[in-house]
Amino acid sequence: MDGWFITALIVCLLSTGACVVAAVLKKKPNDITLLSMAAIELFLLVFLVASIVRSAGGEPIAGEPWEFWGYLATAMAIPIAGFYWAILERTFWSNYVLAAVGATVLVMMARMAQIWYGTATLHGTASAALGAS
Repeated sequence: MDGWFITALIVCLLSTGACVVAAVLKKKPNDITLLSMAAIELFLLVFLVASIVRSAGGEPIAGEPWEFWGYLATAMAIPIAGFYWAILERTFWSNYVLAAVGATVLVMMARMAQIWYGTATLHGTASAALGAS
């Protein structure tokens, strides 16, 4: 796990937790739940810039680059869609949708880390094992 995934873990779990608590308390989407979507989107924007810089700096993507960038573009669209969902449907059920956004983006960040570094790196296998397979 790298620092980007750990940061995503913190941001996404805090967002998901806040949204689940609001939903269980039958609260409508509020500043906390909506701002948690903004926090996820802000993190993804910073991650996008950092990924462009890393890639332009010569750090290779172990997997398919199109797959990494596709995951990133999709992950960036999900919080926006969740935000609009919550604005249009102002019921406590929207907070469950917002909670799913955090969990979904977290899973997508894990997959992006696998693509960037190679699957074997995430499982603790030496990077030399990549060449052996």
